[in-house]
Amino acid sequence: MFSTRFRCGKPLAGLAILFVLSGCSADRYLMVPKENLDKLNGSVQSQRATLVTMEGNAASRHEKLLDLNNTSTKSILEAIEQKIEKPKCPVVTAQACPPVRDQRDTGRADRLKGKVIVGELEKFYLAGPGLVYNARIDSGAETSSIDARNVTKFERDGNNWVRFDVPVPDSDQYVTMEKEVSRRVKIIQSSADEADRRVVVELQFAIGDHQQVAEFTLTDRQHLSHNVLIGRNVLRDVMLIDVGKEFSTKLPESLTKKNGDDL
Repeated sequence: MFSTRFRCGKPLAGLAILFVLSGCSADRYLMVPKENLDKLNGSVQSQRATLVTMEGNAASRHEKLLDLNNTSTKSILEAIEQKIEKPKCPVVTAQACPPVRDQRDTGRADRLKGKVIVGELEKFYLAGPGLVYNARIDSGAETSSIDARNVTKFERDGNNWVRFDVPVPDSDQYVTMEKEVSRRVKIIQSSADEADRRVVVELQFAIGDHQQVAEFTLTDRQHLSHNVLIGRNVLRDVMLIDVGKEFSTKLPESLTKKNGDDL
């Protein structure tokens, strides 16, 4: 009888021990006392408030930095505008174009790099008698020449001189001139068997507004189309030829009115 109760009570004792252990485990791991839960909630709320405050402070500092940057940038720009004056653009006003002067009215010859531009034919003013001829410009001739008649040599003060007549354009008259002989040249022509020795004198002349003294050979040019030939001794470093032009220069009225006076 005793032994039967003992065996039946053994399982009941095991169940009691298991229940006690389950209760301890539930209190430790699954059940939280109410006062501890309130403390935990209070701590969470406090941390949340702290985070909100930190976020607000960060936003406020960011706005202040932006305002500071904008203010600094604005101040720098204002300082630059005050120190650097903007360039003033000049006011462009319409101006009337100056009247174009015609070189044929003023006697002013065209020039290129200081050289007079001449055509194949130009007006030639001979100082002294003040005669105006049509001169042919020929770069193939070395020395210039002028139509001279009745060339007579004579001596003056121990020097060789020459007397000659130059024709008056558009008339049968002549004007006598006297010049000291500069030199003599030997001219060989294809149509002649012997060389022709010519007298060279210095003459003062003008083409356009250009005035010069140069050597001219004295020769009879009545069989030629023009009384004066301008060669390289005049053209060199002074004139340029435009073969497509004629009479591109005009003599100033001050020269044509001199009527025989020297330049």
